[in-house]
Amino acid sequence: MAETASEAAATVEKNATTGIARITLSQRAIERLELLTDTVKPGSGGAGIMFPYAALLYDAQGKTWVYTNPEPLLYERQAVTVTKVEAGAVTASVGPAVGTPVVTVAAAELFGAEFNTGK
Repeated sequence: MAETASEAAATVEKNATTGIARITLSQRAIERLELLTDTVKPGSGGAGIMFPYAALLYDAQGKTWVYTNPEPLLYERQAVTVTKVEAGAVTASVGPAVGTPVVTVAAAELFGAEFNTGK
């Protein structure tokens, strides 16, 4: 069954100040992408935060990012400052708060949607 215009798979709203977009996906798009999240955890020994390496993205300038899921169906890119990558986990000194969901499967697709909007 095809989606109608009112059931768009994704809408991308760029923030004019930051250049970072808010991406809203339909439930069907989330299912098609098989999008998964995991939560940010406290770093070991109180050192920053930890999240799965699968959530980490690098942009063309080498900056590091994750996509957070602050509300149902809503995804936003957030900068992280990586201090260590080990055993499939990232420790960061700057990034989303502990407990924040981050995208671990389909983050690259969100990145593509954010930068290939044709606008």
